[in-house]
Amino acid sequence: MIIGRTSEFFDFFVYAIASVIVFPKVFFPYLDPLNATLASFAVFPLAFIARPVGSLFFMWLDRAYGRGFKLTVALFGLGGSTAAIAFLPGYAELGRNAVLLLALFRLGQGFALGGTWDGLASLLALNAPEGKRGWYAMIPQLGAPLGLIVASLLFAFFTASLPAEDFLSWGWRFPFFVAFAINVVALFSRLRIVVTPEFQRLFESRDLVAESALVTIREQWKTIVIGAFAPLASFALFHMVTVFPLSWVFIFTSEEPTRFLTIEAVAAAVGVGAIIVSGLVADRVGRRTLLGFSAAAIAAFSGFAPQLLGIGIAGEISFMLTGFLLLGLSFGQSSGAVADAFETRHRYTGSALTSDLAWLLGAGFAPYAALWLSANYGLLASGAYLLSGAAGTIVALWANRTAATN
Repeated sequence: MIIGRTSEFFDFFVYAIASVIVFPKVFFPYLDPLNATLASFAVFPLAFIARPVGSLFFMWLDRAYGRGFKLTVALFGLGGSTAAIAFLPGYAELGRNAVLLLALFRLGQGFALGGTWDGLASLLALNAPEGKRGWYAMIPQLGAPLGLIVASLLFAFFTASLPAEDFLSWGWRFPFFVAFAINVVALFSRLRIVVTPEFQRLFESRDLVAESALVTIREQWKTIVIGAFAPLASFALFHMVTVFPLSWVFIFTSEEPTRFLTIEAVAAAVGVGAIIVSGLVADRVGRRTLLGFSAAAIAAFSGFAPQLLGIGIAGEISFMLTGFLLLGLSFGQSSGAVADAFETRHRYTGSALTSDLAWLLGAGFAPYAALWLSANYGLLASGAYLLSGAAGTIVALWANRTAATN
């Protein structure tokens, strides 16, 4: 499971890093650095918009042909869309058609990602021993910081090893090739689990089968809405400590990307540890309590932390380490925060839909919003988006008092 989630996040982080240090120059060279990056970030959320549509299609595929077939198509689609970006000519060769193709493949990433939901996270939570649900819930979440570590170090290697001209010509393309290979490995590792008769019986005995999305939405729409807002704090913070700070440092300082990518990888390692700690803490105090406390801490973080990016390397390190510490504690328990509130037969489909909507609302527009706000109103203003996510989580947890309890 961890390998599978790492591959998914690796694909998205490869794109996210390139959207800051590559795409503005390759696809938007006619704009100044700030507006070129904003244009790049305008393409960024297309994957999150396409993801719910992909989920609907792949749920139908699941019901018609089985979970193994669905995962195979989805992971080849995700890897293929990511690898296809590596072959794209830039604006100098294709003009605006290059941007349209980039947008098309970004949509392909999101559409395919909608089919990678396999229900293993829900199955783990449902079969967790008494008092261990928090521990089991955090396991799939480890894939996010691990994917970021691999992507950041890979780009750091190429930016450090190649002259800028060679990196922008061909070096940036290599990580996109790697994504396809990683997806193939992840596919086989996941199929070895998901398509076995033992796991199939577990899925069916727990009613973790793909229900019609329309039926689930009609009967469980309130739970879907609450479930989409419950993890907003961690999902908003997700790109506030991964994509946005890289863009700010790259545009407004003279710092080379290699050093900041290394800082990001180290901070992500702190995030791995914080996710593990979240499992231990959640089993002591309850998942809902931890999510609420984390949202309050993230709200406080939003009120001062962005300014740290403007005071040099020490501030950058402080922002990243603190941000990933909070991200790990909250994100570690954000998966299926209100899954228990779904009727059993709707849990598989409902959990997938709430995850898609939470990523769209919380993370999809965060890089653009944070950069635009900070460029126009100062770094402190970028915390407004993060504060709105924290408020969304607190309201959702209040509205669903039974969410994420042991």
